[in-house]
Amino acid sequence: MTYMIHGATGAQGAPVAAALIAAGKPVTALTRNTDTVVDGAGVLAVDYSSTTDLTDAYRGADGVFVHLPVAPEEDRLAFACNVVAAVREARPARVVFSTSGAIVNTDDTSAVESAVSVLATGLADSGVSHAVIEPRFYLENLLLPHVIAGVREEGVLRYSLPGGFRTSWASHLDIADVAIVLFERPDVTGVVSVGQYPAISGEDLAEAFSTRLGRTVTYEATDPHAFFAPLAPMLGEQATAAIADMYRALSTQPDHDHGRALRPETPRRDTADRGPVAGRHRSLTGIGDAVGCRWGAR
Repeated sequence: MTYMIHGATGAQGAPVAAALIAAGKPVTALTRNTDTVVDGAGVLAVDYSSTTDLTDAYRGADGVFVHLPVAPEEDRLAFACNVVAAVREARPARVVFSTSGAIVNTDDTSAVESAVSVLATGLADSGVSHAVIEPRFYLENLLLPHVIAGVREEGVLRYSLPGGFRTSWASHLDIADVAIVLFERPDVTGVVSVGQYPAISGEDLAEAFSTRLGRTVTYEATDPHAFFAPLAPMLGEQATAAIADMYRALSTQPDHDHGRALRPETPRRDTADRGPVAGRHRSLTGIGDAVGCRWGAR
């Protein structure tokens, strides 16, 4: 029995694996690179494109931590379907899925969010104990070279959100903390929102940089496609454009102050409300069929 961690050498999976290892839990890093070494963990070569590999990895697991890799949405859809099929067949004790910043939208299967919604749908319909972590924007993005260089060299924080737009930021370390708790709390299911409370704007972030650096830093909103263009050589043009489209869509919506749900209250369990650890399934059933996934009977 062990905890299977996707992306255990990456920004999201590594903190989860490290926290579990520190707690004395057995961990297996799921990776496509057979030469990967993760201190304190076993390593298993698993590809998202193989349902058989995923099923073999998940079978008998105490927990599985999943997040979809950055890839063209067509590939992500296939990966989501494969993960769901493997979960339904292998039936691990618990699955925790991080949406990596995308919103679990049960009413819109647009190209930007459909893979995330399909995976959340499949988990909700699988009968396997699970929870979905739904963050918004990652503070680590502010350390991207073309972002931090502007702060240090020009005193300008440039980011792809409108001025005055308030949202709930989080760190990858926050995601890891929540994932560990959710592995230990099988009574908590559905979507768990994670983020800064109260929500903050780009101007607030610039002020924090000003305080840290001891000089004035101002905020400047940039076009999402221009902002993410430097990442295209690493992520690929299609995946980079999808991220930019997601940012553009989110920035046209009301402020995302979902940190309000994270005040220290008594957690609600298996409810339809948004709470500190509240579930939210609503109309999940059927999205998988709409995009061509077939998972069979429970």
